[in-house]
Amino acid sequence: MTPAYLTLHKTGALARRAAAAVERLAACDLCPQNCQVDRHSANGGTVAAGAVCRTGRHARVASVGPGFSEEPEIIGARGSGDLVFSWCNIRCVYCMNADATMDGAGEDMDAQALAEAMLELQGRGCHNINLVGPTHVTTQILEALAIAADRGLTLPLVYNSGGYDSAETLRLLDGVVDIYTPDAKYGDDASARRCSKVRDYVSINAAALTEMVRQVGPLRLGDDGLARRGVLVRHLVLPRDTGNVTAMLDRVAALAGPDTAVSLLGDYRPAHQSARVPGMTDSVPPHVVEAARSHARTLGLRVFEVGRDAVPA
Repeated sequence: MTPAYLTLHKTGALARRAAAAVERLAACDLCPQNCQVDRHSANGGTVAAGAVCRTGRHARVASVGPGFSEEPEIIGARGSGDLVFSWCNIRCVYCMNADATMDGAGEDMDAQALAEAMLELQGRGCHNINLVGPTHVTTQILEALAIAADRGLTLPLVYNSGGYDSAETLRLLDGVVDIYTPDAKYGDDASARRCSKVRDYVSINAAALTEMVRQVGPLRLGDDGLARRGVLVRHLVLPRDTGNVTAMLDRVAALAGPDTAVSLLGDYRPAHQSARVPGMTDSVPPHVVEAARSHARTLGLRVFEVGRDAVPA
């Protein structure tokens, strides 16, 4: 299957979108935080003062390599090509990757270096380019993608976000992204405020999911069992049902339809600043996760799981 972005690249539309996104960095409104910070002014590894994501002109990258920690339909036998971005536009107290998302561990990459990383992953046989935590670096991804496509990149693109995405910015990715794997972290805003420091997660997430589904539709698999196009919604089941999983699933089913693919993750462990929120150092019993999966099935949602045997290459 030909990745969607190649069509835009051939017409020059991909480069034009990248240029439009670069202009928006001058008073950044690319994510719902709407910081209005001039991100052009922070270069060479410096932090963009006033920006929630702290990211300046260039993307900071925590790691590049084949990934094997997601659903078999994403990783296959040879792994997803993970580009894990540093910093983040939300502040989850339980973040299990806080050294990168909160402390900025990693290295700055300009568009050329980012394109080379994408091509390296293709050369290593990965099934896709998996953009992990991409929300705050949409501009930089578009710039790099135009370069990489010109140099022979042909892998599908996976947009793997925390779900706090601007629907307007997502429209820049229409015809660019093949597979969306966003989080739907919460079923109510009170939990989002308490645990991720954002006030309007539910409505923002609902608008983002609606836009993603409009672009690529329900998840579709190839004959080899690998994801080819569509949306897969993820939810990490939190202690004491802090994420309100039932309300979240009900919302996803209502917004995206009963055939929507969901992955309910049962691997929560206390991390980062979990102790600051009552109950967040608790464990999540397996039967709670199974109950959530059962509710998803009653809604007609397609339940995918992490940890099963990988599909054939």
